[in-house]
Amino acid sequence: VQLQASGGGLVQAGGSLRLSCSVSASMWSLNAMAWYRQAPGQQRELVARMISGGSTNYADSVKGRFTISRDMAKNTVNLQMSSLKSEDTAVYFCYVDQRVEGYEYEYWGQGTLVTVSS
Repeated sequence: VQLQASGGGLVQAGGSLRLSCSVSASMWSLNAMAWYRQAPGQQRELVARMISGGSTNYADSVKGRFTISRDMAKNTVNLQMSSLKSEDTAVYFCYVDQRVEGYEYEYWGQGTLVTVSS
């Protein structure tokens, strides 16, 4: 499975960005999909996650500002980010978890940089 993230860029604080992750596999085969981020000098952290049934969970720091969604027809996982803050600056990675014949496989995208200027 290949993941291709896009949509990162430079935005002013208070602005919005939409990240998109193109998934080469059928969305129906995925157990979960998520966005993580890694700021300079920090560990990678979970931002938002959606499981196959559609339930979502978010990091406390982004609740109410970010929304994860999926497009089953286009095979994409999206992250709508609003009210961006300088502390949201990071490389954002998409992630999926696929179950095949009883085994689980994890896949990561290459990352897309989001820079929020204050």
